[in-house]
Amino acid sequence: MLVLSLVVALLVAAVAFSMVMSIATVVERRTGNAGWVDTFWTFGLGLVGAGAALAPLGAAPSGRQLLVAVLVAAWSLRLGSHIAARARASHDDPRYAALRQQWGRDAPRRMALFLQIQVLVSLPMIAAAILAAHNPSPGLGPQDLVGALLAVAGIAGEAVADRQLRAFRAARAGVGRGRICDDGLWGWSRHPNYFFEWLTWVGVAVIALDVSGGYWVGWLAVLGPACMYWLLVHVSGIPPLEEHMLARHGAAFRAYQARTSAFFPRPPRPAPVTEETR
Repeated sequence: MLVLSLVVALLVAAVAFSMVMSIATVVERRTGNAGWVDTFWTFGLGLVGAGAALAPLGAAPSGRQLLVAVLVAAWSLRLGSHIAARARASHDDPRYAALRQQWGRDAPRRMALFLQIQVLVSLPMIAAAILAAHNPSPGLGPQDLVGALLAVAGIAGEAVADRQLRAFRAARAGVGRGRICDDGLWGWSRHPNYFFEWLTWVGVAVIALDVSGGYWVGWLAVLGPACMYWLLVHVSGIPPLEEHMLARHGAAFRAYQARTSAFFPRPPRPAPVTEETR
């Protein structure tokens, strides 16, 4: 019965999220600014994720439901506000701009389809929130604390990475193309914001796990961060963004790639010795 209720909650959340991304399609088409797409995605995922976490599925509301809803909402509000501020400044997303150019006249239809596909690939994240919130284990325990700490670390780390990049861009304003940002977290990962976003959802998934075997469906929550990792590292995150950065910065970005981890933070490699650095 619980599994059926979880499936129904996921389907309702999917329909709601599809409606949000349909609105995003209209806004993107009218403004020509694809920066709003990720704004709607982030706020929409937070809205349906937190709402589904709080949904009454036959049991009394629990502290775990509130915990998961707060974590998902905090992630969504922080990141969504950051992306919205960037979109208001008319910063089009180079990834979507490249897609529009590639699609040509068929761009409006294909963008609408693409955004609905985003709904489908986001379902594992929504499912992770639902599964975590409705874990039937009694009371909050050490596992909930570990998951919450991971999620909070992810939210805070992503905020720090965004602030460091914003400060770098402000300092570089009016100077033109210069060095690549390798300040702070950006010296340890080329995409620390992506890493900490992923870590947030790892924390949510941890809350869903049940080692006793009584809540086996909770283990499906690991598909949430697994899917996010796949999207960020192999599909819509790092590959198109780094293609744009290589076209824009050339050798400087290749050198940054050579010394800095793509995703998981680690100390930078020593810079290779070249004729220019002798």
